Amino acid sequence: MSSDTPTPARRADSPQNWRRRAAPTLFSYGFRPFFLGAGVVGLAAIALWLPMWEGHFALPSAFAPVDWHAHELLFGYLGAAMAGFLLTAIPNWTGRLPVAGRPLALLWSLWIAGRVAVAISGVIGAVAAATIDVAFLLALAALAAREIVAGKNWRNLRVLSLVLFLGAANIVFHVEAATQGRAAYGTRMAIAGAVLLVSLIGGRIVPSFTRNWLARRGQGRLPAPFGRFDGATIAASAAALGLWIILPEARATAAALLIAGLMQALRLARWAGERTGAEPLVWSLHLAYGFAPLGFLLCAVAIVAPDALAPTAALHAWTVGLVGLTTMAVMTRATRGHTGHALAADRATTLLYLLLMLAVAARVAAGVFPAASFALFHVAALAWIGAMALFLYMYAPMLTRARREPR
Repeated sequence: MSSDTPTPARRADSPQNWRRRAAPTLFSYGFRPFFLGAGVVGLAAIALWLPMWEGHFALPSAFAPVDWHAHELLFGYLGAAMAGFLLTAIPNWTGRLPVAGRPLALLWSLWIAGRVAVAISGVIGAVAAATIDVAFLLALAALAAREIVAGKNWRNLRVLSLVLFLGAANIVFHVEAATQGRAAYGTRMAIAGAVLLVSLIGGRIVPSFTRNWLARRGQGRLPAPFGRFDGATIAASAAALGLWIILPEARATAAALLIAGLMQALRLARWAGERTGAEPLVWSLHLAYGFAPLGFLLCAVAIVAPDALAPTAALHAWTVGLVGLTTMAVMTRATRGHTGHALAADRATTLLYLLLMLAVAARVAAGVFPAASFALFHVAALAWIGAMALFLYMYAPMLTRARREPR
């Protein structure tokens, strides 16, 4: 999103604007149902996973428990957060009215149907579950493409290409799970797509929001604008991730990941994050993006020294750290801005950021200290559950109630 306020209608009396005003509050803007859904699935995917992991509970899913856990976080949680962001950002990019009302409700229903289908895929069959689940990302891509093309906003077709890549990853995930019993390639494709999506979008919003906030505070270093180095960093990251998808244990892959990680670290350093300590809504974005270079570096270490660092622990720097904290930072900021609340984090919002930090720290540490892994798994899971529960407690009322108007 390039701004924190909704795009105004071109004409207050237009039929499109009338339909948007007539829509239920929940379906008046894309961020509302999808951020709410992301919080619910983010909570359920770990709250159910923990007893599943311990052998106390099982879903009637055709997926292995670890695959269900990964799928619902990568395609359920991230899919909803991504949809909420895109459907709210695209009107700002194109100048068109936001998708609202019945089309938005139908798209949200399709996302919900995917969650149910995956959970009961052992009952309805793998093919039926895959068809229902894959349809959501394809429908989102089609809807986003319509808006981007109609608004002639050609540069954001790059974002659309990553949505389609995640859709392809979901197809591969389902095929692998059904034929191999383990979705290794599909999982790596989804993680790679998520990292690139955050690299592309985060490379816009982190320096943009930081610049806006710092400009109001007076003189000092401002973030560097997007330039050739940013493009080169994304290209190097894409190349390294491509190697990692195909050759996850090769030394050449480790070298490429190391280079990409160093470039990502230098990119982040150019955004003046050291000046943002006074506002959690801003420093959380920098902290979240810090897990991009860290994930690359840890994955490189896990390849060359797997006895020192478990590969799954390195992956969670990306999934829990980069994806989890970035989506939470964006969802909290966007919800506050678009519902008329102050663009400043309260104590509860700051606490949920800290809980996510605890979750990723514990999950990565579990891969370094295997003797303490059982306890660390529980710390990570409970911290994540606490963060999602706090998000729902604080932000569900904002997402389901009409926008607060200034007095």
